[in-house]
Amino acid sequence: MSGELFPRSRTEVAPGAVLVPDWLGADEQRDLVAACRDWARHPAGMRTVHTPGGGTMTAKQVCLGWHWRPYRYSRTTDDGAPVKAFPPELGDLARRALAAAYDEPPRPAYDMALVNFYDAEARMGMHQDREERSDAPVVSLSLGDTCVFRFGNTETRTRPYTDLELRSGDLFVFGGPSRLAFHGVPRILPGTAPAGLGLTGRLNLTLRASGLDP
Repeated sequence: MSGELFPRSRTEVAPGAVLVPDWLGADEQRDLVAACRDWARHPAGMRTVHTPGGGTMTAKQVCLGWHWRPYRYSRTTDDGAPVKAFPPELGDLARRALAAAYDEPPRPAYDMALVNFYDAEARMGMHQDREERSDAPVVSLSLGDTCVFRFGNTETRTRPYTDLELRSGDLFVFGGPSRLAFHGVPRILPGTAPAGLGLTGRLNLTLRASGLDP
């Protein structure tokens, strides 16, 4: 956002959890939005996720590389279609993100992504990303509307936690001691997407190394 009274800067929110504001430029954001629209098409496209307990997630999702079924991974979607391939350029993006967040050598090869779409009413409850067998950091990229992102601790869904604003283009990486921290999205701020992005709502790409045998 231009004209900030206090410009945002790289921040370590917790050990191993790093926010890099405005990491994606405008062109790269537009390219990713266009790619997400392609990935959302059927077959193996955007879906509503139902949990084993009968709940329904309000954020819609498409998977790349591995298909997430609460709470495990498979190579086929809910209707039996093969999951879409994980694009190599997202693996390159994950490596760049780690360098920006940690300034360290590349981690294991990233092989999957979950793309979540939030409309104005969507939420994500506090949860851990723990189905992966790799402890490589999770790379999170935000596009479109700003969200309130709640980043907690590794023991409980409740306090202590930190509420952050994640804006379009922001990078958030969490690994090391924070790899299994509970996190969620309690609120979307409608109408905050960049005007030239052509997106209403929020897209979140989380890039992961599954550690699973292909």
